[in-house]
Amino acid sequence: MSSLLIAAFSALGVLLLVLVGVLWTLLQRSDGRVGDVERRLDGLAAELGGAVERAEDEARRSRLLGDISATIDLEDVLQRALESAAAVSGVDAALVRVDGPDAPAAIAALGITDEEAVHQSSAVPPGRRDLRAVELTYRYSEADEESGNGSLLQAGIAVPLLDEAGQLGTLIALSRERGHRFGDPELLRLEEIANRTAPAIENARRFREARQLADLDALTELHNRRYFHETLAREAVRAHRYARKLALIVFDLDDFKEVNDRIGHLAGDAVLAEASARMREVVRTADVPCRVGGDEFAVIMPESTLDDAEQLFNRIQTVMSTRAIGQAGRLHLSAGLAELRPEDDAVTLFERADRALYAAKQAGKGQAAAAAS
Repeated sequence: MSSLLIAAFSALGVLLLVLVGVLWTLLQRSDGRVGDVERRLDGLAAELGGAVERAEDEARRSRLLGDISATIDLEDVLQRALESAAAVSGVDAALVRVDGPDAPAAIAALGITDEEAVHQSSAVPPGRRDLRAVELTYRYSEADEESGNGSLLQAGIAVPLLDEAGQLGTLIALSRERGHRFGDPELLRLEEIANRTAPAIENARRFREARQLADLDALTELHNRRYFHETLAREAVRAHRYARKLALIVFDLDDFKEVNDRIGHLAGDAVLAEASARMREVVRTADVPCRVGGDEFAVIMPESTLDDAEQLFNRIQTVMSTRAIGQAGRLHLSAGLAELRPEDDAVTLFERADRALYAAKQAGKGQAAAAAS
């Protein structure tokens, strides 16, 4: 418990003792003046209630600030920072922009849409260590004001998120109250939140970078087997929850053992690295390409059907077979395709795609087979 909270609750205890003492004195001296006693009692009760409310507010503020640095997940850090900002007086919406090398690396918002957040985040340029805050004022036409029904943003204040190296991003608090202006008390609260958020963001970034390195296959720079199974499980659950499509491709390089025997394992590794690079050229941003093991690969395809999986397989087959890959020459693939069924989980989806791959091999290689429905 912080020293501020200890002091607050100690003050409450002293005030309660004073209240009891005053009550006893008034009762002894009242000489029947019960009304006077009641009025004084009401005043003391109101004062005590205000002290309790202030103590509760301080406890909530301390809890929210503590929560920001209590996680190393970047999304959680941003969400908790937004909740702290939303608790500041006059704040109806808030957003956090985390800057990347060339563009915002992340934007999180509370109380406004994602589209509005992207637009508002560009109001303050990054890289300004000399600024304590930037005030925003919004003006609209009379027609827009009348039709806005109190939903229009009227004022904002942006506070930089700073670390030792520079500006990490910006915390922006917004108000829909006409004529509102954020004063020094609100600015101090937001600066306190920003000072707690900046190091938490940096810690979360470092953790994410370390986790990404641990999730990558060193040879192919694709996601590894562990990441594949974790991600497939997560995507299968999400697809079921939101009634979304999910497709999976499992494939390998035909006769790759013979390639290794002919050119050696070192040259074979170079072939795998080049094949993986070509695959990354044609997969969509939303797709998750992985090396499952040896020369076996998989691509998780959220929001996709069997037809989408077949089209992607054809693109991968084309980039592999139209040009020679090192000493291996032109390579072909065999693949198994599967789409998530209502009764599937991640394990059964993978097993069905893997059986379809085996069927494609049995049918003559160089082709894709769809899992039986």
